[in-house]
Amino acid sequence: MARRPEVFVRPLTMEEGRKPQRITRSAKDPIKLRRAIVVMMSGQGQSVPDVTSLMQVSDYVRDVIHAFNEKGFDALDPKWSGGRPRAISERVREHICLIATTVPAEWGITGHSTWSLRTLAEHLISRGVVVALSREHLRRILRAGGVSRQTTTTWKAFTDPGCIAKMQRVLELYDHPPADGRVICLDEFGPLNLVPRRGKRWRPAGALAGREAVCDRRQLLAAQTSPGPGLGGRQRC
Repeated sequence: MARRPEVFVRPLTMEEGRKPQRITRSAKDPIKLRRAIVVMMSGQGQSVPDVTSLMQVSDYVRDVIHAFNEKGFDALDPKWSGGRPRAISERVREHICLIATTVPAEWGITGHSTWSLRTLAEHLISRGVVVALSREHLRRILRAGGVSRQTTTTWKAFTDPGCIAKMQRVLELYDHPPADGRVICLDEFGPLNLVPRRGKRWRPAGALAGREAVCDRRQLLAAQTSPGPGLGGRQRC
């Protein structure tokens, strides 16, 4: 069998000779890095068998050299084909993100206050939205769609339109109690079993969820008096 003729890259200028070296120091893509090494070694006079032995590849070295001689340094950049087409279309992905921002009760599912990845995947499969879907794939779809799992916040809204004026009056009495009398303060505290608990649910990224903390029952906790005649300080009962 006759020996295959040697193949080398075309003659390089001084600037072109430096470029593969810069690429080998800065390239983050492994394909571009390997191609730059092949061009650099071939430009230094290394034969194809020597480069092949060093890089542990077969006809890859010859293909890179031929491509470089035809296209120049553009041949070093990998041309990604994108792989196989997505099994889940963009429209279905948007629909999945929309369902994730709802609650299971809206779909007639009881026993769950919010979606878990497993529950949501099973719901999507049972409704025929997708044929199959792993939890990790679902996680990536939600992340790409800008949907994240967030903790809800709670607050208690004032229902009395005169609440601010009353609050200012109470604070004024605290700071400036009357010299000829006492200030008696009564406070209320809701039972612990009615304290609202923060939950988690899937929401669009950056949009913090919230719900009003509604408690209907109250109980008397303490009373307090301000300094008055014959008292050295406030008293609590």
